[in-house]
Amino acid sequence: MAVEIKAPAFPESVADGEVVAWHKGEGESVRRDELLVEIETDKVVMEVVAPSDGVLVTIKVQVGSVIESEVILAVMEPGEIAKDSTAPDSSDSHDIPDSVSALSPTMGPAARKLIEEYSIDASEIAGTGKGGRITKEDVVSYQSTQAKNPPSVSTDVNRAASGITIPNGPSSERIEKRVPMTRMRARIAERLLQASQQTAMLTTFNEVNMQPVIMLRQKYKEQFEKIHKGTRLGYMGFFVKAACEALKRFPAVNASIDGQDVVYHGYQDIGVAVSTEDGLVVPVLRDADFMSLADVEAAVSDLGLKARDNKLSIEDMTGGTFTVTNGGVFGSLMSTPILNPPQTGILGMHKIQERPMVIDGEIVVLPMMYLALSYDHRLIDGKTAVQFLVAVKNLIEDPARILLQL
Repeated sequence: MAVEIKAPAFPESVADGEVVAWHKGEGESVRRDELLVEIETDKVVMEVVAPSDGVLVTIKVQVGSVIESEVILAVMEPGEIAKDSTAPDSSDSHDIPDSVSALSPTMGPAARKLIEEYSIDASEIAGTGKGGRITKEDVVSYQSTQAKNPPSVSTDVNRAASGITIPNGPSSERIEKRVPMTRMRARIAERLLQASQQTAMLTTFNEVNMQPVIMLRQKYKEQFEKIHKGTRLGYMGFFVKAACEALKRFPAVNASIDGQDVVYHGYQDIGVAVSTEDGLVVPVLRDADFMSLADVEAAVSDLGLKARDNKLSIEDMTGGTFTVTNGGVFGSLMSTPILNPPQTGILGMHKIQERPMVIDGEIVVLPMMYLALSYDHRLIDGKTAVQFLVAVKNLIEDPARILLQL
């Protein structure tokens, strides 16, 4: 009996999605839980897998189609299949480019996009991911190797012999490439524009002495990692916990505006900005105020890995009452982070840099970090914003305050 393969049920915050890749073609055998199709929404890339062993009979929605929740994508015929029958049939018609189709079941969306962009034969790339999966790094490494070892110049010699002029200087060809925005990138652009146009956004700055936290990490780093089963002690955990404590003291920074109403949240769901090849995403740590430092570090690491592998779910991205972003990992010394509506505050961390500071009348070199708090001035007054940032600064410069809630 034929089984209909449907798109996932999208939450209310997601209107539709786009089919970006089919990993199986009509007539191909599939295994239970084998990846069939990828759907990109404005938040995450969702994967649809086979419900059972069988044969994919009909594909009803082609690559590039915009679909709504629970639309029928394909029809498959359940049944037992031979162990070697899952190999793709080269005669089948696919909506994936020839350079990608051969190995598309073993590569992620980021790798596929690069392969299409560079017009690379995927069969020439050795995958280093789990199960031989081709990663983005594999494609970049392959392309770099090709660039260092260009093809033989015999073609140029033949052209010269036939009377074709070859310029000696830089190529006169000015190459341009126009590609449409992904749905995720387009949504990010839309939300950033919305934040700048529909909020009274202002940023206040301060600086924090990171030496106490650095010394704490140096003293307990190895012991922390051993006791907490590989979880590394980073800086994000300290700032998330400090933000939670400061949000309790200044509830307006943890609030949101809904029309003419102000919604005060009695909990701290902290969004942590994560950079991916498709853009900046903000997965959420729910009830972060009840999480230990180790819990925060483990959750941030897990969300970062899921973001890199396009495994974030809609639930991971939904909600959030406040956001923390760390541009320092890329070397940013100072920035003005943009609000993540409907939130009214976002804390920006930056690069730790040694600077001369005057302490008790003496010049001392200290590892300093600039902090930035962007806030919606419609709800948060300057006094509240400055006091919130000072509270974060005091908690970081004396981490014992976080434990003692001082």
